[in-house]
Amino acid sequence: MNRAVVDTDVVSYLFKNHTVGQLYDGDLVGKTLVLSFMTIAELDRWMLQAKWGEARRHWLERYLAPFVIAPYNRALCAKWAEVTVAAQARGFRIECADAWIAATALHYDIPLITHNYRDYQGVPGLQIISHG
Repeated sequence: MNRAVVDTDVVSYLFKNHTVGQLYDGDLVGKTLVLSFMTIAELDRWMLQAKWGEARRHWLERYLAPFVIAPYNRALCAKWAEVTVAAQARGFRIECADAWIAATALHYDIPLITHNYRDYQGVPGLQIISHG
């Protein structure tokens, strides 16, 4: 199965129909697109901070429906710990949310599509697709 984890930034660009999102069209075609549970949490925060109305919230929910949402589990928690320690050992700091997203890609052994390559450069073994 051809799958990829999609980072929160790329989902946001795609949802907003931003030109940056178009850079990833070819990378998304024919793939099962996976979102980390953390991406869903980040998008929920985004809606609350922006004080979206019910219609716009519903539109985002419909937009996200085709994505597979990867839940947390014990193995993913261990992978998150590995990601954070490995990045730190290599001299990189990784944000908590980014570590969950990287851990998801590593746990399922699938690439991560992100426009924020630098956020993940300290994660060994992570397959990254980025045009940023």
